[in-house]
Parts: sequence; C-alpha cells; structure tokens
Amino acid sequence: MSLDTATATAPDAQAAGQQEQQSLSTAAARNLATTTKSEPQMQGISSRWLSRMLPWVNVPGATYRVNRRLSYTLGDGRVSFVKTGSKVQVVPAELGELPLLRGFSDGDALGALAEKFVQKEYEPGQVIVQAGRKADHVYLVAHGKVEKIVDGPYDNDESVVGLMADGDTFGGQTLAGGGQKWDFTARALTATTLLALPVTAYKSVADRHAKMREHVQMISSNGHQRTNRSGEAEIALSSGHVGEQSLTQTFADYELSPREYELSVAQTVLRVHSRVADLYNEPMNQTQQQLRLTIEALRERQEHELVNNKEFGMLHNADFDQRISTFSGPPTPDDLDELLAMRRKTRCFFAHPKAIAAFGRECNKRGIYFGGVELHGNHLPAWRGVPLLPCSKIPVTKQGTSSIIAMRTGEDDQGVIGLYQTGIPDEVEPGLNVRFMGINEQAVISYLVSTYYSAAVLVPDALGILENVQVTRSNGTNGS
Repeated sequence: MSLDTATATAPDAQAAGQQEQQSLSTAAARNLATTTKSEPQMQGISSRWLSRMLPWVNVPGATYRVNRRLSYTLGDGRVSFVKTGSKVQVVPAELGELPLLRGFSDGDALGALAEKFVQKEYEPGQVIVQAGRKADHVYLVAHGKVEKIVDGPYDNDESVVGLMADGDTFGGQTLAGGGQKWDFTARALTATTLLALPVTAYKSVADRHAKMREHVQMISSNGHQRTNRSGEAEIALSSGHVGEQSLTQTFADYELSPREYELSVAQTVLRVHSRVADLYNEPMNQTQQQLRLTIEALRERQEHELVNNKEFGMLHNADFDQRISTFSGPPTPDDLDELLAMRRKTRCFFAHPKAIAAFGRECNKRGIYFGGVELHGNHLPAWRGVPLLPCSKIPVTKQGTSSIIAMRTGEDDQGVIGLYQTGIPDEVEPGLNVRFMGINEQAVISYLVSTYYSAAVLVPDALGILENVQVTRSNGTNGS
C-alpha cells in the first residue's frame, strides 16, 4: 500500500470513531494481578434446623434401647390398598393392622378375610354409621375424609371429635362380638371410598380358620386389663382413706422387648489427585475444600434420613394416635392448635417452606398475625410461641400435600433425641470421621468420609404429625 493510500485512509478511521490505544488494557493487566477468590460455594446447603434442634446423645455401644412401661395398645395402624381402575382392594397382610388382628400373620386367613370386604361410595355429608346403632361392620377408609361426631352438650348440637383419612380404620373392635353399639356418628366430609366388612362375613372366615378366632379372643381379653389413659398398665394407688385401711399393692411393669435403635451411616469415598493436593493449595487448601463440601453433603443426607428413613425417620415413627389430618386441606390455626394440644411442652414445629407459606395465607385470610421468636440469633415465625422452623426435607407430593411435624425434645422431658457416637477414630466433627484409604497407581488419594447417626422417640406423644397439608393455592384463593 502506498503512502498516499495510507494517508487517505487515516481520516476515514478517525471518522469511524476508532482511536489509537493510549494505555494498557484491563484485560492485559489482569495477567499480572492476583485475583481475590471466594471459597467454593454450594447451593445445596440448607439451614438444617432439625439437626440443630435435636439434643444429641452419645451412644458408646452404637445401640440405644428405649425402655418403657408395659402397655396394652391394641393397634390402630393404617392399612394399604391396591387400586385397579375404579376397584379398590385391601392388601391382605395389611389387615394385621386392625386392632384385634395386630400381630396375626396367617396369609391364607387374611387373604380369605380381604375378599369379604365390600367397596362402598359416599357423597359429602352422607352418614356412614349412626351413634347408638348396632356396630356390625369394620370400615377401612380407602380414600377421602370422614369426621367423627358426638352429641354436644345442648340440644341439636354436635361436636367433631376426630377426622379419619386414607388408611384409617374404625369398627375393628366389633370382631370381638358382644353386641356393641357405635359411640359416635361417622359422616363423609368429602367424596369417600370405604371398604366394609360385615361381622357375619368375619365369622364365616373365623369358623374355617381357628387360629384367627383364637388370636382375636386373646387380644380382646388383653384389652380388659386396667390401663391408664396412655394405655400403660395401671399402677394401683389408694387415696383419701383414714385409719388403718389395707393399702393396695402394685408394681410398674416393663415392656419385655423394648425397641433398640442402631446407629445408621452415610458414607462416601472422596478422591483427590496427588498433583492437585501437592501443587494447587494457594490461597486455599484443595483437600480441605473438597472435604468441607463433602461433609456438607453428608450432613444434608443425614437430615434427610432423620425425616424420611423408614426405620427411625420422624415421618415414619410417629405413633398413629399422634397423627391428625387437616380439616379442610390448607393448614389453619385450628389445625396447629389441635396438634399442640396433643402433647405437653411442644418445643418446635417443622414444615416445608411451602407449608409455612400456606399457613401464612390462612392466617392472612382470618386477619391473624402469627408472630415470631428469636432462636439462635434468627428471627423466625412462630405459632403460640412455638417456632415454626423450615425443613425442606419434608416431602411435598405431586398432589401438592405435605406434613407438619411437632415435637418435644430431650431425654429429661421424654422427648425426641438424636443419636451419635463421639470419639470415633479420625473424627473431624462429632460423629463424623475422615479416614485415609491410600493412593492408587494413578496417584489418586482416597478418603473414606462417614457420619453415624439415628434418632429415637422416647414416648409416643413426644412426636406428632399434621398430615394431608395442602400447600398449593386452590381456585378462588386470593393473593393475600
């Protein structure tokens, strides 16, 4: 290109807005600068309020035995069903959850009994059984809600004393015979599907299976034992007497086979290449950061297991007498009041954040402010002075329902406790250790990271659950 041409193009470049660089660019300058770095961040870390609120008890022998007084609980378990199209059938083995069949495991007899159940459909408001009438059926709630009603203190007045939902049963005591009568009225609150078993059908099966009849007779005779309101064997006492009256004699009997909780484990193998561990440690130690993130993940899994594990998780270990269902779907102040009334010294609620939001909406509708408390330096929502703590490990079903957990904690209050073992080899946190496993031929260092934990419910009323909590907005719900 000639000088004349270059001279001619310079004004054109200036006209296009291009200017000659007069100093070092920031992009080039960064090559000589030291950046300020954060530690590796992890989105999966939650507040883990359940792990923080549980009092943790050291278990040197890795097993914790819960000794209780002997009780004569007949069994009020829940049953499961199989649905084929519109037809519903009870799983035969689940009939062992009926009060007088608790512990009975003869598959042939239970299968024959399951075939005798008849499916019935009820519309909202329809009466299923009437108080004062002869009790001659066993009912299983396959789907829907049924309210238990008794006469109120005034004429034409009635009181709702309970709510039954999917899997609940009533009328199981009628298998013992004796011409019993219903002491409550059962009425469908929603469209309800029930399975009904006439007592006559049970008798026809029991006549062919003598073991079933003998089992029912044995369990029903235990039901006549004198018990307190908690179902424990009564301790006989004397009071109000004068003179030299003979005193009653008694003793406190214990369960012969108390439950034992063994420590569970969550583990993983962390691998770090030796070149990374040797060379790339400024300004942060790579091995320490890898361990930190791995431990956080294990603690998250630990809390998930404390909620959902079928052996010791809160959702699966609450006594059936300590489970209630929401009356209308969303969690209302009335529902939480009923949950509170089921135990003394409730320490805290745990709910999915969506359930807390749903409760807030119900309070807003009623013009109620549900307040808050200070806990560990955090301002948290509370109801009746009991903190309502978020726990994202409580599942929300596809139908938009969840659960709210209420608990009393601590050994001194016969509550819920966490279990772990301290002083284990290579311990880095209580109940958690990191053990060196060696270096393989590819120069990769391996560490075994383990955490040991469990939880125990010391007495049944320490843990309660509000079930069928609707967390989604129904049609017509405003945005308040």
